[in-house]
Amino acid sequence: MKIDNNTVLKIAKLTRLKINPSEIDELSDQLTSILDWVEQLNEVNTDNVEPLSNVSMAKLPHRNDEESKEDRSKDVLSNAPEKVANFFVVPKVIE
Repeated sequence: MKIDNNTVLKIAKLTRLKINPSEIDELSDQLTSILDWVEQLNEVNTDNVEPLSNVSMAKLPHRNDEESKEDRSKDVLSNAPEKVANFFVVPKVIE
């Protein structure tokens, strides 16, 4: 399926993206390539394939939670870019 320049402009308008006129041809080619690839995927026979809820069916190892009385705050805070006492310093996000 070929995506023409008018369709690229319509998609840009709908998504509220500002694109330069020099980018239209390249975007048209890229979108066409993507849709061609999706068409190839639609040709794959998946009749005998069960649907997956997860791509990886591997079981992940679990570890038991173990309580520790050891003070690990220095190890945890060693990666902090800024800290005060035993606390992380973070920028204020609410006025």
